[in-house]
Amino acid sequence: MIENIDISLVDWSRAQFALTAMYHWLFVPLTLGLTFIIAIMETIYVRTGDEEWKHITKFWMKLFGINFAIGVATGIILEFEFGTNWSNYSWYVGDIFGAPLAIEGIMAFFLESTFIAVMFFGWNRVSKKFHLLSSWLVAFGASLSALWILVANSWMQYPAGMHFNPDTARSEMLDFWQVLLSPVAANKFLHTIFSSYMVASMFVIAVSGWYLLKHREKLLSMRSIVIATTFGLIASLFTAYTGDGSAYQVAQIQPAKLAAMEGLYNGKNGAGLIVFGILNNNDNDRDEDDITMKIEIPKMLSILGYRNADAFVPGINDLVNGNKEHQIVSATEKINQGKIAIDALAKYKEAKKLNNQQAQDSLQKVFEENYKYIGYGYLNDPKSIIPNVPMTFYSFHIMVALGFYFIFFFMLVLYLAIKQKFENKKLILRLGILSFPLAFVASMAGWIVAEVGRQPWAIQDLLPTIVATSNIDASAVMLTFALFAVLFTVLLIAEIKIMISQIKSGPKGGSHV
Repeated sequence: MIENIDISLVDWSRAQFALTAMYHWLFVPLTLGLTFIIAIMETIYVRTGDEEWKHITKFWMKLFGINFAIGVATGIILEFEFGTNWSNYSWYVGDIFGAPLAIEGIMAFFLESTFIAVMFFGWNRVSKKFHLLSSWLVAFGASLSALWILVANSWMQYPAGMHFNPDTARSEMLDFWQVLLSPVAANKFLHTIFSSYMVASMFVIAVSGWYLLKHREKLLSMRSIVIATTFGLIASLFTAYTGDGSAYQVAQIQPAKLAAMEGLYNGKNGAGLIVFGILNNNDNDRDEDDITMKIEIPKMLSILGYRNADAFVPGINDLVNGNKEHQIVSATEKINQGKIAIDALAKYKEAKKLNNQQAQDSLQKVFEENYKYIGYGYLNDPKSIIPNVPMTFYSFHIMVALGFYFIFFFMLVLYLAIKQKFENKKLILRLGILSFPLAFVASMAGWIVAEVGRQPWAIQDLLPTIVATSNIDASAVMLTFALFAVLFTVLLIAEIKIMISQIKSGPKGGSHV
């Protein structure tokens, strides 16, 4: 089924999309989180009339503006790649996938971009309350923009509210609300934005901590730290809560991802959750659990995945070979059913050309009976359903470990800030600066779990990545990969330099006490 696939084209297309997405994500969390921190600060200014809060707000607004401008450029390129590199995917699901992206552009982006002008240039030109309203609308607009993009991504993980039309060979939307309100979309949206709020909070703490170490901007820094730690602590707790919900959803619809997250090859009842472990064999070429230095919470994986301490959690071997006791269909059976569905679809099209209605009806029935596993029909090796285990395993555990670290860090810093002891804690101040890049590491690790753990699927069970690419030459993708790598790196360096310059110059017109 895949003899004519250019694997190098698939690999380079995936690499280019990953490059663009990861660079884009360097800007997005700050945009999502800083908007709310700025709106909170401006709210305090409007309520108290304290001009220092206005200076603080304008300072963080300036840093947000730098980040926002560069982030937009990478986001536009990312959406274009669906048409340039993934046209087969776009054809197959464009009627569904395109809807939330279109809504994002029409509704959220225009809301955000309209009021951002008032937010930056409306000081002393509009009333305080209208300016404050604009700041809040920018904050909500940014999160609303993220909502529609994450709905589209969640649909790839869990294709709800759709049916496949054999006449057009395209997926069509049946229920918009099922797409928007699927449990996967709800959990993914909340988990992603709260983790982004956490990243932005760490940015504010890092910059403020640097000022305190340099004995500068004490009032700005201490006020900013109190806001950021409070916001970050709430966000980190909700990130952990929604992460639990996400793990439950993964267990229900993406069991191979869950097995890879825990390096679980042989399923078991009452499976434990690995807190720390090292894979002895760092590739997919193994068929048994092989983890050393393992620290495990007994039965916790069964609880997270199935809300039952004794529930059976399938391992990779169960998913590849099947497990009759637990009614798990083998990958080989799914591949066979998928090939039957693909063959029936091809013959259905032939019967339609010949206007043979009886054959069409018969073949459509066969197709619908096997459509559930149509994506498997493009695969030949049952083991190809296994995602990259080491990358998924380590990314998951790094994400979880850092997530809990941030909860305790925010609690500690908030306590010290309230007690007015934070500015003298040089070790904690330095730790705050170092923790900012760790927040990005945790966020990126989460996306690696979500996307690498989903492989080999572009759309779970329905469309493998190997048949989702455009029919173009791999050398063209290699060239644009190199160009984008240079361009994005230049943009990132430019942002860092401008940010550092603005931070060093400090707020204009504010107190330097």
